[in-house]
Parts: sequence; C-alpha cells; structure tokens
Amino acid sequence: MFAAERHAAILDRLTRRPAVRVSKLALALGVSEMTIRRDIDVLETRGALVRVHGGAVRPGTISAVEPGFDANRMRGKEAKQQIAAIAVSLLAPGMTVSITGGTTTFALAPLLFRVPGLTVITNSLPLADELHRLHGATSGDGAPRVLLSGGQLTPSKALVGPLATNTIASLRADLCFMGAHGVDAAAGITTPNLAEADTNKAFARTCGRLVVLADATKIGVVSLAGVAPLGTAAALVTDRQPDSEYGALTRILREPVPDPHLFDPHLEERP
Repeated sequence: MFAAERHAAILDRLTRRPAVRVSKLALALGVSEMTIRRDIDVLETRGALVRVHGGAVRPGTISAVEPGFDANRMRGKEAKQQIAAIAVSLLAPGMTVSITGGTTTFALAPLLFRVPGLTVITNSLPLADELHRLHGATSGDGAPRVLLSGGQLTPSKALVGPLATNTIASLRADLCFMGAHGVDAAAGITTPNLAEADTNKAFARTCGRLVVLADATKIGVVSLAGVAPLGTAAALVTDRQPDSEYGALTRILREPVPDPHLFDPHLEERP
C-alpha cells in the first residue's frame, strides 16, 4: 500500500470516529506501528489530524482550554443532575468516597445526604462549601464528613499542586467519582490542566473503584493532559448512550453495572 493510500485510509476512519489507534491502524493496513506513526506525523503537519498518545484525533476535538467553574455550572444542568442521581446509587452507607473537582461532580452535593455515614475526600472547594451549607440547613447525624485537600485553586475551583496531590495520595477511598474534560477510547480520561492531571492521578490510584462522570458532550473529546487510561475505570456514568462510533468505550471499562447510562464491557450484548 502506497503512503497516499494509507493516508486516505487513516482520514477515512477519522470521518467515522473521533479518534484512531496506532495499533489498530497498523493491523488493519498491514504495516508496522512505526509506519503509522510517521503517517500520522505527516498528516498532522498538513492540519488533517491531531496526534495524541497512542493515536490521533480529529482537528477540533482536542482542547487545552479550561472553562471556569461559574461559567460552566449551569451548562447542561439537567444532564449533570441525571448523572449525579445515577452515580449516588452506587454508594452504600459508611463508605469513604473521593470526589474530584468540576461542575458535574458538584451536582452530587445534595444527593450525598441520602446515604448515611459517608466520608467525602475532595479537592473541590465549591463541593466542600456546598456540603457545609447543606449540613447547616439539615438535622441529623448522617451528614457526610468532609476532608478537603489544600493546594492551589484552578479556574474550575479545584485544589491542585503538590500539597493537594500528596494529601490525596495519603488517603484511601472505597470509590472515586471523577469528572473529566474529555473521555475517549484511545486517549482515555483527560483534562486541560497539567497540575490537575497529577492530582486526579492520585485520586485514581487511591480508590477501590474509579467511576467517571461525564455528559455526552465530553465523549470523544481529548484534552491536553492525560489522567488515566479508560480501562482503569470501573464505569462511566453519562446522560445518554454515546453514538455507535463510541462503542469502544463499552469494551474497555472493567465491570458490569446495573443501569443503561452506566457503560461496561457487556452493554452491547444486552437486548
């Protein structure tokens, strides 16, 4: 196969899905992975695609822009509330749950009071403030106990940096709810903030189960900094089923889960 034919084949695949993997392209086209990487480099210089770790994505799907918390809070509010309601169903009384920053995870705040005896580890200043406010407005001993990391504040009002990362790394959670700027089968979980990526890696390493919370607009988006491969997550909670081109998501996640908005390796086999 000539280089021009390979280039055309790669771009054809990118018209049908937001990202392609080097390993799969090499297998499909019958060439080495090194050849595919060189092809991707050539196509990137032409502006036809954007190279990412392990593959390539469509132009315009990669983002290094971090939206502010206040600007993003009301965007897709109904979807975030739906995601939060599904996510909370995974909790049990007495659990320790870690929750990363972001407006999707912020929607969990009022629902956490439904599960007695929770301990919440978070680097989200708005979430901690909201839990404190709600605790003052309620009665009873079942309110969540909140552990807030220190650190430097990002535009999304998450605390990051060495202090936050070391604090999170020293603690253990049964389950982590992680927000994401981008969720992609090839690129995994990504964020536009390098320091936040490091802190979120600590969240991912110190939990029994990682659950990603992301509305459908985040699916297929690749941001600047990688947090973790999607295969490290037990489940993805979203507001609607991704298009068929994102079917690879369901083959990567690790556990079967009980809701149609939670994606797992067996989802495509269900009636």
